[in-house]
Amino acid sequence: MKIAPKHVVSLTYDLYTKKEDGTEGLVESATTAHPLVFLYGAGQMLPKFEENLGSLSAGDAYDFRLSAEDAYGVYDEEAVASLPLDMFKDVDMPGIGNVIPLQDNHGNRFQGQVVSIAEDAVVVDLNHPMAGQELHFKGNIIEVRPATADELAHGHAHGPGGHHH
Repeated sequence: MKIAPKHVVSLTYDLYTKKEDGTEGLVESATTAHPLVFLYGAGQMLPKFEENLGSLSAGDAYDFRLSAEDAYGVYDEEAVASLPLDMFKDVDMPGIGNVIPLQDNHGNRFQGQVVSIAEDAVVVDLNHPMAGQELHFKGNIIEVRPATADELAHGHAHGPGGHHH
């Protein structure tokens, strides 16, 4: 069966990014035992990721790259913020490298990675961890099936045996 909107896709992948020495390094994988399963066209995946899979069927292999612009965007130097230390007076002080939950004045939730701690501020990087990187995906399409009525109503794929969240 060919991949199409309102279908559930199960696939394997290896995701590579460029390392500092210019070679590619494996970042993460989805295996046959633990595949990536998603509702195609529901907006859960990067649009260009789905676009590259759109002509494939169960059993097909794929190998494609997404530019930073088509993946998580270019790295934005303006997305590094200094947060006053008093924001952390009622919680444990985060360490460098920690990812911390944040919320803006409108209640929107997001995350930032602590990049440094100064005398009066915690500096966080609000860019996606893969911002500025080309992504290289290689994998295989395991299964393509029509989504169930529940999956369509909920806007995401359900695992074997139905709803699990």
